[in-house]
Formats: sequence, C-alpha cells, structure tokens
Amino acid sequence: MLNKICSLILFLAGLQTGVMAQELQARISINASQISSQTDRKIFQTLQNSLNTFLNNRKWTNETFQTNEKIVCHFLVVIRAAANNVYQASLTVQAARPVYNTNYETPLINFQDESFNFKYLEYQPVEFNENRVSGSDPLASNLTATLAYYVYVILGLDFDSFSLRGGDPYFQKAMSIVNNAPENRDISGWKAFDGLRNRYWLMENLTNNRYTLVHDAIYSYYRLGMDAMYENEAEGRNAVLNTLNIMNTLNTDISNTMVVPFFFQGKANELVRLFKKASPEERQKAREILMRVDITNANTYKQELK
Repeated sequence: MLNKICSLILFLAGLQTGVMAQELQARISINASQISSQTDRKIFQTLQNSLNTFLNNRKWTNETFQTNEKIVCHFLVVIRAAANNVYQASLTVQAARPVYNTNYETPLINFQDESFNFKYLEYQPVEFNENRVSGSDPLASNLTATLAYYVYVILGLDFDSFSLRGGDPYFQKAMSIVNNAPENRDISGWKAFDGLRNRYWLMENLTNNRYTLVHDAIYSYYRLGMDAMYENEAEGRNAVLNTLNIMNTLNTDISNTMVVPFFFQGKANELVRLFKKASPEERQKAREILMRVDITNANTYKQELK
C-alpha cells in the first residue's frame, strides 16, 4: 500500500511538473471580419481553440519553465480571403519579457508577417513534425510550420536576452524550418527571392556570423540594460545607449539588413521614456543614433528627445 501511495504522489508530481514545464503563455486570435458573412464563423473559433492548444500544450524545449517564467506572447491572424478551405491572411506576432524586480514587461518582438496562407478543414488535427515540416499537404502544413517558426524566434530572443548567444539553438531550429519549409505556388515568405523582409531573411540575419553583433545588442539591451534599471538607472541606461551604438555600427557596416529594423519594432515609446530622463548629452546621442537606425520612428525621436 505504501508503495502505491508513493507511486501516486510521484505520478501527481510529474503531472504538475508537466503542466509547469510548458514555455509559453500564448494567446492566438482569429479575425475574420473581412470574410463574407455567408462563411460559417464557427470554423474560426474551432481553429482558434486548436491553435491555442497547439501553442500552449506543446513542449518546445528541453528546459523546465516555472509558471511565472512562461513567455507571454500574442498571435493575431487576420484573414483577408477564403476559398476552398484555403485562407489568405497576415500574422502579427508579439512577445514580451519581464524586467528584473519590476512588474514591467519589455517587448521582445512586434512583427507583422503579411504572407501567411494556409489550408484548414474544421477539426483537422493541428500537428507539427520537425522531421517532416512540409508534411503531405504543403498548404495545411504551412499553418503550423509558420507558427512553430515564430515560437522558436521568440524562444531565441528570450534566451539571448538572458545569456549571450543563449538563443542560438532555437534560431537554428527556426532556420531548419526555413530550409525544409512547405512549397506551393500560394506559399511565400520562406525564400530569399520572396522579398527583403520575410522569414528567410530574419533567420539568415540571426544565424549568420556576419551579424553576430546583433546578439551582443540583444544581451546588452535586456540583461545589462533593462534588468539593471531598478538598482542603477544610470548604469542600465548606459548599457542601452551601448546597444544603440552596436546597432548603429551594424547598420553602418551592413546596410539594408532586416534585423536592425526588426529589433527596434515596438520599442520606440520605451526608448523615449528611457532617454527623456537622461542627461542632455546622453539624450542627444540617443536621438542622433535612433533617427538613423529606426527611420520609421525618426520624427518621434526628433520631437520627443529634444
């Protein structure tokens, strides 16, 4: 009897560990407001539920995450057109990371992927096999291949932010998906010739040693910068300024990379708040660099960091 009780306790502990071991606290939303009202809306709720289960219940790493360590992330799928169970959509991916000793979360990724076409039949299994990414039906496989790709991007960025080059294994997994991605005339975003801002180029930049400085920048920004703000604001801000210098060097040495604008997406308000408190000299340095490396938000920096 004692052995049975001990076994039961171990079993229940294992179940609890399994629940806590998942890496993501993900929420996926499907917006189908652009689709004809004649389409049965129930299919989108079914798809949304299935994808939430897929993202949150799958074990993505060999690491154990406590509940409070899970990565908060959001995926928004906006469906623009539908025909014969094939959907043309865009995908917005957002993820954040808690700042040490605070309730504040700093953005890791805020990116919109405009080329997210997939096939889905209601109640079809939502599966992903790393050893057979393209599956038997490329358009059906593109659904989970794309989501898995961004999960590994998020994991890579998160691990990079806590230890220098800590995200390498997950960027390699994302690159493996790129190399084995589904192929179909209606699928794009996985090839170099599909454009300059796509899944291929993001991962090429994050795995190519030519761009190794970006990993220094990620670590400097989050671990040496944001995490230090609570105990020593000046030291933390200096590390963030060093990050800007690193990204400026990268941007100068190798023009028109995808990873530089990708890094700054979603960070403009955070950077403005950070450097508004800086000395005039630091604020001016930050302003000059940010107007060069984050052109989309140049006017914001020009006005707010005077």
